[in-house]
Amino acid sequence: MSREKIDGQLFSYTGPAFHYINEEERHFFAKEPAQFRVNLIGCGMIGMEHMRVATRVGRSAIHGVFDLNERSVKVAKEEFAKITDEDFKVYDSLEAACNDPEVDGILICTPNFTHLDVLKVAIKSGKHIFMEKPMATKLEDAYEITKMAKEYGAVLQIGLQYRYKSIYSEAIHEVLERKAVGEVKMINIMEHRIPFLDKVNQWNKFSKFSGGTLVEKCCHYFDLMNLFAQSRPVRVYANGSQSTNFRDFEFKGEKSDILDSAFVTVEYENGVRAGFNLCMFAPMFHEELLVCGDEGRVKAAEIEDFSENARLRTEMEVFCGQNRPSKTSQPSYPKLIEASGHNGATWFEHIAFADQMAGKKTNSATVEEGFWSVVVGCAAEESVKTGKIIEVAELLKSKGIDL
Repeated sequence: MSREKIDGQLFSYTGPAFHYINEEERHFFAKEPAQFRVNLIGCGMIGMEHMRVATRVGRSAIHGVFDLNERSVKVAKEEFAKITDEDFKVYDSLEAACNDPEVDGILICTPNFTHLDVLKVAIKSGKHIFMEKPMATKLEDAYEITKMAKEYGAVLQIGLQYRYKSIYSEAIHEVLERKAVGEVKMINIMEHRIPFLDKVNQWNKFSKFSGGTLVEKCCHYFDLMNLFAQSRPVRVYANGSQSTNFRDFEFKGEKSDILDSAFVTVEYENGVRAGFNLCMFAPMFHEELLVCGDEGRVKAAEIEDFSENARLRTEMEVFCGQNRPSKTSQPSYPKLIEASGHNGATWFEHIAFADQMAGKKTNSATVEEGFWSVVVGCAAEESVKTGKIIEVAELLKSKGIDL
């Protein structure tokens, strides 16, 4: 098989095992020159995932990093050395990292509550920006970011990458492009998984830093709900609790207050209704999507558990009754891509960011879409606290947001 017939970047290994080959001697494993250079702000768990994926995709090279935590930078250096023989620059200030003239883009991967402050510095550079989800922890901050984005002349992409997971990518194609279910009427999404993982200073265990579980974790699913509904949410009702996880957890004298389970119902302007089911103390990872229209139903699931029994990892069913052919499938990406992060979603997120920097149009999450995912999450958190149905228009008005 000639190299021209394969994805050169996918098969371009540049880790230590291949350091015995000089770059000029490579052919099959030759590395295409990166189109762009980007700086990474924040070297925590998700920051390192972006560093690994960006390097392996090869469209954007990691030029340098900035993080206030010295250990995070040290670990990032070690991880970087495992995938490339290149080096990166360590900056001593956020301003220096954002304004380096050798850099085309900036990846903001800092804790949720810092996003707005980091963006205020990054946006002055005029460079292309990728910012992790959720774009903000408060509605006021999210709205401020949307106003900043309207005036911004470069790319500003939000890291809602679940739309690139194989099951959701295929479901989006069936529902929104192929119109396999006709007019969408109902949406259901479920996530059952293990608890939140450790973060630096355990910020994800506290709502004031994360925005709350329904903002921090579930904005991904609310983005998908909004996307499938093709409409704006008008009211949200939720109930949930901290029933099992971190009930006795304290860090620096503060007790954890995040939800570990919830049910959320969303009504949209166009009449679509959606439901979300969250459990974060299940001994597995199980995501499931159901979209029902007036002509059919799409079901997609992704499952990872810890048993020895072989089972399907993904499955998708398109059932159209008498309207058109039905089918079942197992959506997936190549193993190397799936293993790179979030079952391949981060890989295609980076391709989209590079495409946008190159001036191409993509289906990556916009700032406006990021805003509405935060709106649903904040409304759901408020509903859990008050026990009331939250009218979205009233919630936005109470925060001084006039759309």
